[in-house]
Amino acid sequence: MRKITALMLLGMAAASLSACHTVAGFGQDMKAGGAAIQRAADNASQ
Repeated sequence: MRKITALMLLGMAAASLSACHTVAGFGQDMKAGGAAIQRAADNASQ
């Protein structure tokens, strides 16, 4: 659970600190963060 929380915080920090200047760029950042969280959840369940 801590891994997932840490990855979520990391993803949010990366999204907020990244240089996305458009709504589409922000959406792509959020999608990448969600994919990272999904991978972490999949790895944790194995």
